[in-house]
Amino acid sequence: MIFFLVNPVARAKVAVMRTAIYPGTFDPLTNGHLDVVQRAAKLFDRVVVAVAKNDYKHPLFTLDERFALVKQAVRNLPGVEVDTFDSLLVEYVMSRKAQAIVRGLRAVSDFEFEFQLALMNRKLNESIETIFMMPKDTYTFLSSQIVKEIARLGGDVSGFVPPHVRTALAKKFSAAKKI
Repeated sequence: MIFFLVNPVARAKVAVMRTAIYPGTFDPLTNGHLDVVQRAAKLFDRVVVAVAKNDYKHPLFTLDERFALVKQAVRNLPGVEVDTFDSLLVEYVMSRKAQAIVRGLRAVSDFEFEFQLALMNRKLNESIETIFMMPKDTYTFLSSQIVKEIARLGGDVSGFVPPHVRTALAKKFSAAKKI
């Protein structure tokens, strides 16, 4: 979708591409994440899935591994691209000339934290909007942390993540057992 903004003085039309940033650690990417990406892609011309460095969370996968897993998962989605960032989110959003941040909400418990983040981002830059999106109800229980725990204990995660992510989890945990 292309919007035209009319300059009231010159009356010139300028096409504006609507861009949203979907940030996260994606450690690992789940089917719930993919559902939010697909929904956002219907609303925006371009969706950038921004994989955060975030060493504070001690991710299982490296930044490069997470980037590659997300990139493979969204490779056939038109208007969706993948990037990494390690800066303040609002600065990254501005650098990508985006208008919105997309955040997924699984349950009411997510809302309070996400609401605080959205308000802080608005305080830092009021021109950036935060859009909350809910995944399909079948994914509301999913979290990367739960998926990692199931995979670590040898459980079947095939219904929760794309096949290539399931394979990467199995390799990661089988390598850890050999140590």
